[in-house]
Amino acid sequence: MNLGKVSESPGRFDILLVDDDPASRELARDILQPFSECLEFHEAGGPDEAEERMRRVRPGFVLLDLVIPGVEGFELLDKLSRIDPYAEIVLLTGHYSMESAVEAIQRGASDYLTKPIAPNRLRERVQKWLKLASAQDHALDTDSEEASTFEFEGMIGRSPLILDLYSRISRIAPHYSNALVVGDTGTGKEIVARTIHRLGAGADRPFVVCNCAAVTETLFESSLFGHMRGAFTGAVSNHKGMIEAAAGGTLFLDEIGEVPIGSQAKLLRFLQSREIQPLGSSISRKVDVRVVAATNRCLMDMVSERTFREDLYYRLASVALQVPRLNERREDIPLLTRHFLTMYGQKYGRPALRLTRRTQAFLLRYSWPGNVRELESALSYAAMMCDDGTIDLIHLPESLQGAVPSAGSFESEIQPLEVMERRYVMEVLARLNGNRARAADALGIGRTTLYRILKRED
Repeated sequence: MNLGKVSESPGRFDILLVDDDPASRELARDILQPFSECLEFHEAGGPDEAEERMRRVRPGFVLLDLVIPGVEGFELLDKLSRIDPYAEIVLLTGHYSMESAVEAIQRGASDYLTKPIAPNRLRERVQKWLKLASAQDHALDTDSEEASTFEFEGMIGRSPLILDLYSRISRIAPHYSNALVVGDTGTGKEIVARTIHRLGAGADRPFVVCNCAAVTETLFESSLFGHMRGAFTGAVSNHKGMIEAAAGGTLFLDEIGEVPIGSQAKLLRFLQSREIQPLGSSISRKVDVRVVAATNRCLMDMVSERTFREDLYYRLASVALQVPRLNERREDIPLLTRHFLTMYGQKYGRPALRLTRRTQAFLLRYSWPGNVRELESALSYAAMMCDDGTIDLIHLPESLQGAVPSAGSFESEIQPLEVMERRYVMEVLARLNGNRARAADALGIGRTTLYRILKRED
């Protein structure tokens, strides 16, 4: 979510008051006096002055009077949004209408307040922005050098869950023989496995990946242990298995839960003895290799269902790591976003990729069922689709268009139901281009009810 630029004064945030009436600007300053220690006020009395302040100061919050001499309607809103799509712009008007409120939101305004200014409403609006600014602006504005302090062997994040994972990886990597990495699809289980490998004694030795879901039961033993020429039809030469290929390093068994029950006993014997006997050979030999297995399934449930061996589970799970879902570490989304924008900006020749305020807000609220992989895919696609280096919602993949934010991702403070109701109705209207009849039908309410909801002071 856009939180704007921190003022040059330490611990302060820039706010721009745009109104042709000096008394109105003074009133806004007086209302916001309780936040004076963390706000740096800037003022503009006309459109040219507002554009100049916007370019020079790059405020995170703009309070903009809708009616200013020398500019028509929403023209100034459009200009200020183009100068800095990150800015949070709240419109003020003395004449509320549903049509103008809908148009304001469609054009990128974050809120729409009426005159005379309700002091508590304005203070609440700015206080909410300041809370978010204090919590997330640092991550969104982290420069590349500082961002590297939140990178751990290719893993990115600084949330408590991910920092705990870093710590556990560091402790186990030098000592383990077998490890189990558990996490939903797209959380980064293979990255965790590679990190364990890089921090271990065999970091300079091979890291071999076995996709257990792609290996049939008939080929599993040959793929892992190898075979000798003539061991079976089609075995025209000796073949080194994945275990031997990973000698001295790490064998990564991805999706271990997909290993057929008939093959699990053979895998267990290897984990116990560290010996392999290729198909068609009568000779066993020791192999020094570490094993990391990964799964997105609950292996204990599979044990109960007798589809996974209990003894194999405990052999693997003596060292277990849980990779958190992305929606469990939302504070890492800005860092991950910056990382992917930098990576794909360089790849596609667009080094200065940016997100609009509403796109940032969406990324922070969306539930991300596909986790980090889905976020990376979305930003890669958006980097290709945007024309001017600024990524808006329309540039995200179709699978995300119209997605409803997850229920657990609302801002920390609880909002009154009437406030949430009005905001949702306005969002529906904006999506339907202000068509009241269609909005009422979509919401299952009458037009009179729709108008009454919109007349409420948010």
